[in-house]
Amino acid sequence: MKIGIAMMSHETNTFSPVITDLERFSGGHGQPLEGQTALQTYRGTASCLGGYIEVAEAQQVDIEMGIAAGAPPSGPVEDDAFAYMCDAIIALAGRVDGLLLDLHGAMTTKTYDDGEGELLRRIRQQCPELPIAISLDMHANITEQMVSNCDVLTGYHTYPHIDMDSTARRAAEVFFDMLNGRVKPVLRWSNAPMLPHVMRQGTDDEPNASLQRRAIDLERSECLGVSVFTGFPHADIYDAGFSVVAMTDDEPTVAQSYVNELLQQAWQARGDFVYQIEDLGTSMQRAETAAAAPGTGPVIVLDHYDNTASGGTMDTTEVLSAILEAGLQRVAVFGFYDPDVVDQMAAAGVGATVTVDLGGKLPMPALSEQSQPIRLTGEVKLLSNGKFQAKVAMARGLTINMGRSAVLSVGSVDIAIISRHIEPYDPECFRSLGMEPTSYDYVMLKSRIHYRVGFRDTAKEVIECAGRGVCTSDYSQLTFDKVRRPVFPLDEDGSGSNEFWQIPDVNA
Repeated sequence: MKIGIAMMSHETNTFSPVITDLERFSGGHGQPLEGQTALQTYRGTASCLGGYIEVAEAQQVDIEMGIAAGAPPSGPVEDDAFAYMCDAIIALAGRVDGLLLDLHGAMTTKTYDDGEGELLRRIRQQCPELPIAISLDMHANITEQMVSNCDVLTGYHTYPHIDMDSTARRAAEVFFDMLNGRVKPVLRWSNAPMLPHVMRQGTDDEPNASLQRRAIDLERSECLGVSVFTGFPHADIYDAGFSVVAMTDDEPTVAQSYVNELLQQAWQARGDFVYQIEDLGTSMQRAETAAAAPGTGPVIVLDHYDNTASGGTMDTTEVLSAILEAGLQRVAVFGFYDPDVVDQMAAAGVGATVTVDLGGKLPMPALSEQSQPIRLTGEVKLLSNGKFQAKVAMARGLTINMGRSAVLSVGSVDIAIISRHIEPYDPECFRSLGMEPTSYDYVMLKSRIHYRVGFRDTAKEVIECAGRGVCTSDYSQLTFDKVRRPVFPLDEDGSGSNEFWQIPDVNA
């Protein structure tokens, strides 16, 4: 038996101006990895592909490794890139007896609002009987086209996503049980008209913590799989938002009843998914107070409006400007995407004093207010090729490529500047640039929730800062044209009742 394994993963922020071409899916290799190179790269890593490979090798089947295409979140995927990836996976599907796919679930292309659903539709059209399993990110925006064109589906239970490999293992184990005639998976799904704020989706926090615990309990006792998808709200597509998928062994009614139960639980807690925004000036004052208080560890200053792992440009300057204006000292900053400044610093050389216009270079047409470059004079402290190996639970074992990178020291503020977008969830992003984050009084991170996996345990306090960017937690700054309406909280009626949606009967 020959099993194909492949990845096509992208979370699309439809408001992001960052271009998503094929090179962005390559990890700096020019084009996505395939075949034995991809197999060797992902084997033994804390990734979905790593989980698939582990289970498939234990089953002693022949593995054909297809394309391994994953890109940091950004704007809609270019049509030629999508066609390239689809063609590669469809060709693989025609050569194998089953397919294990690492998808995201929130890919939008220039032509298709539902990139994963379109890929699965094309595979089914060419190979209607091919068994297909998919693993998805918790931020997937689930569609009927996705669910109806696969046999097995699992989603992450954690955010930060530290269960990518185990999510794929869950899918692969059900998949092989299906192939061996031990189970007959059936899938049921539905969604609720909710756009939970990403800053309220962490699985350390309520209400998502309880939802995921219930899903895990059901998987352990009665279901082949239960996946709660909080959705990705920065995708202006019809099906964006909260959904649930349940998978049982030939018990569709049971599957639907658990979908309805979890939707009801989430809807009743919908108000807790709304993020309360604090003005930036107040955040800076709280950061200073926290740093002066007794205790150890740096104060995390979180620039969550500009998180590249939600499609941010990673170059807005409002939070850094506020730090400098407040006179905060001993600050480590990660980071800024600004290849032009990296080139300027490289030309000057380590030890040189340079004046640069940092950030504010990528226009954001989706926002009415733009970020502007900030002029800084400082020392070129370090130059690097920008590569390091991830050591934290999320992506452990993978080589992360920041592109050519540099550190600019402005007084006691050290700023990491990179040439490829990455989110700072692993302290190695600092250490690889000669910066020990725990030795600073403040650490500014362009992140939302993933920072927790590598930084929260050593932080004295975390200050969430409303800066500027296409990952804004203020929905009023964005224009939603396609998402189904009414939807909470965009259509809050003022009374707090929001009875525009009929909660499904948990016994239906």
